[in-house]
Amino acid sequence: MAIKPISLRELEKQTEDIYEAVVVMSQRARQIVKDELAQQAFKDAEGVEIGVLDEVPDENPEQLEEREKPTTQSLEEFLHGELQWHSLDESER
Repeated sequence: MAIKPISLRELEKQTEDIYEAVVVMSQRARQIVKDELAQQAFKDAEGVEIGVLDEVPDENPEQLEEREKPTTQSLEEFLHGELQWHSLDESER
């Protein structure tokens, strides 16, 4: 699930500014992480009430699922043209 080397030409198909590409992908990766944390918080809060002194149960490493990393997911979305963004004008800053 590691990121494989890609050509800069592939990034330039979406935008000519490499810095803009990096910003767009990093913001999308942050968005994915925030969404995952929110979903996990809802799952944890559903049926369990934890008191102040209660311990959080330990997770067994064998039960953890292997997921795609947010950076890999955002890179793939960017390369496939699934992300939309716009640049701010001077008046919008």
